[in-house]
Amino acid sequence: MSDAEAIQASINQVDQQFIELLSKRQTFVQALHDVKDASISQRVASAAKEIASLTEDAGTTELLRHVSSYCLRKINNVRVAFLGPVHSYSHLATMKYCGEGVEFTPVASIPAVFDAVSRGHAELGIVPIENSTDGRIVDTLGMFVRQKMHVCGEVLLPIHHNLLSRTPLSEITEVHSKPQALSQCREWLAKHLPDATLHEISSTTAAAKLAAEKHGVAAVASLPAGQEYSLDVLHSNIEDNPNNVTRFAVLGRDDMPPTSNDKTSLLFQIPHAPGALADVMNVFKECELNLTWIESFPAPDSPSEYLFFVEFAGHQTESLAAKAIQTLGGMTQRLDVLGSYAKASL
Repeated sequence: MSDAEAIQASINQVDQQFIELLSKRQTFVQALHDVKDASISQRVASAAKEIASLTEDAGTTELLRHVSSYCLRKINNVRVAFLGPVHSYSHLATMKYCGEGVEFTPVASIPAVFDAVSRGHAELGIVPIENSTDGRIVDTLGMFVRQKMHVCGEVLLPIHHNLLSRTPLSEITEVHSKPQALSQCREWLAKHLPDATLHEISSTTAAAKLAAEKHGVAAVASLPAGQEYSLDVLHSNIEDNPNNVTRFAVLGRDDMPPTSNDKTSLLFQIPHAPGALADVMNVFKECELNLTWIESFPAPDSPSEYLFFVEFAGHQTESLAAKAIQTLGGMTQRLDVLGSYAKASL
């Protein structure tokens, strides 16, 4: 036996051991399912937390998450709705949170994600909520205002945009992508393609498809989108902010148990009166709750009035958090506890 054959035989042996361990893991997942009463969203979130505690290597974490979702799918077919199409950044966020063993359900809009979860067409939904460069995602906040929905998790996805095409850089006359992607690369595009026209399109994946079909067109999109349409990577990481991150909310129908590293999201509306917001903020101070996010949003039926989204560190079942929520209930015109969930990491 040659050296290469011996090495290949060793690889085959390891692969066989991996298959046996995968089967053993599946048996344990089934056993846990039989003894632990938990919802689909709780199982997915719990698996993500446990995996994150095992290793800090991103590649290993991704692999374990795929294995976990594969095992879970053997028990429950988990449907996850997201803003499609596939290879969009929402799709990448869904894979990061759930793995590839779930049933991906791409939909055409953010409201459609909310609708899929509320009607039971999907167990979970993934929607962008804010970007470190462009700020809040208005469509998502607007849906929380109009429709009751639980938040049961979050995903932090580093956003790296790429210039993709089958046309050489010197011959690019048009650059297509969704508005947010073009905005996040505006300085780079102005410097390197000053004569090219920028065209907004429904998604980064749609832009990649167009770049594959039309000479002179480049897309700003993800690497998986480029691979799907056999595009060349003319330049990678063209985002103006190298620390560009989008935060996604995980929508579900269940409350999540405490994990000791949680966040709680609230939506409230207060009387349009001097000092009303200051009084509310003082509640968080008195209860020693650290606010991690605050965002105002115009009230749909009340000109010049606003609703507020806030997040604070902690779980809604903890004593100080529960006290703050109870106090706010008597001070606000509307108070929605969107959910408590495990804090995500990059």
